[in-house]
Amino acid sequence: MSTTNQLNAQSTPTAVRLAARQGLLTGPTSGLASGYVQVNLVVLPESQASGFLRFCQANPKPCPVLAVSEPGARHCEALASELDIARDLPAYRIYLDGKVSETVPDVAEIWRDDLVTFAIGCSFTFEHALIQAGLQVRHIDEARNVPMFNTKVPLTAAGGFGGNLVVSMRPFSAADAIKAIQITTRFPQVHGAPVHFGNPALIGIPDITSPDYGDAVSVRETEVPVFWACGVTPQQVIIDAGVEFAITHSPGHMLVTDIPDSTLALF
Repeated sequence: MSTTNQLNAQSTPTAVRLAARQGLLTGPTSGLASGYVQVNLVVLPESQASGFLRFCQANPKPCPVLAVSEPGARHCEALASELDIARDLPAYRIYLDGKVSETVPDVAEIWRDDLVTFAIGCSFTFEHALIQAGLQVRHIDEARNVPMFNTKVPLTAAGGFGGNLVVSMRPFSAADAIKAIQITTRFPQVHGAPVHFGNPALIGIPDITSPDYGDAVSVRETEVPVFWACGVTPQQVIIDAGVEFAITHSPGHMLVTDIPDSTLALF
């Protein structure tokens, strides 16, 4: 992971975005600008945007839509006042014909006038609330990207999109897992309560030491793995659909917005 030395939990969202824009931030954004909403990014041609929106509406747990841009726009006032969608993430993935073509630091040169951006809630947002409650978030403590896994849990097909759920995992003691469930339930717009805890094989994960995305973290004998729906789900869906062209964030490398996470809490 690579960041400027100045970036940390107390950094402003603007500072994080500018560091990404300038190529100074290339690593995951977990733990940065605590207290502000982070979002997953999906960018599709306008011709496929309505179908993808229907898919998100049919699968709100992994795909909670917080904002949708106008076609071609690289800004979105609902997310931040000073924003360049094509440059303000640490890393982007480009998809061609349903395959990951490359991972790049910005997408300004390939931006098109017909591209529509979807901002989808991210579980990094509720991590601030977990830490405030005294819980340890393992991937932050170990300076790693959150581990993410493909599952065999089917999604609701809609708009030409479908597939299986992707989840993120955080280990906790049994008592802390209960606290984490209570806390994250307050944040349905950033995935909300976990979808599973305990035996990972029950949702089709053979080995939690080998994530499909992100980094492995230590899980102690006294801990239980807890799984949340993940905003990387659309990336697998894009691959499964064989989409001709798309852009997403690279897993763990989110867009940090100006939205206080407290505004998303239900109570």
